Amino acid sequence: MPSVQSLLAALDERTIARLIGIANDEARMRYSLRSNTVGTFTEFSDRLGDYYNYHFTTCVSRGRAKQILEQEYRRLGGDLVTSYNDAHDGTNGGLRGVLDKIAEAIKVESVERYTREVFDRHVAPNAWEDKVEIIRQFIRQCGAHLGSSIRADQPERYAHDYQELIRSYVAALRRTSTMFRRL
Repeated sequence: MPSVQSLLAALDERTIARLIGIANDEARMRYSLRSNTVGTFTEFSDRLGDYYNYHFTTCVSRGRAKQILEQEYRRLGGDLVTSYNDAHDGTNGGLRGVLDKIAEAIKVESVERYTREVFDRHVAPNAWEDKVEIIRQFIRQCGAHLGSSIRADQPERYAHDYQELIRSYVAALRRTSTMFRRL
């Protein structure tokens, strides 16, 4: 069994800097830019995505997978140990079931990000009046499927930060869309 000394040594500031800080700094330094400027918002979005994918796979993915499992199993009344036990004992679908939970959570996150990206592509982030109007029209068109917490009479609220609106929309998709049903 590991000792508290080994735990504290792993959490030492220098150890974190060596294992995490330097790895992240080096990932940033190894990523080369073709140009230091972008021409369009679409190109800007593409560059952000490309860099994020590179950096994420280099430095983040293992910890993120465990975080996703912790969140998914907590939602079901368990935790990370429960997911390990499922994988170890073959219960609740075994490792395949555990990986399915990660895939499903990533899918939901991806749909949320995609939806946010669609909003950003169709309404410039600095065009307040346009944002309010498109949110008003979106709520008018999709309001019947959105959660009861979405206030149709307050499009300004969602134009400022449309994360709640996006989550409600994705939840509606999860309830009705075949995209979220497994084969």
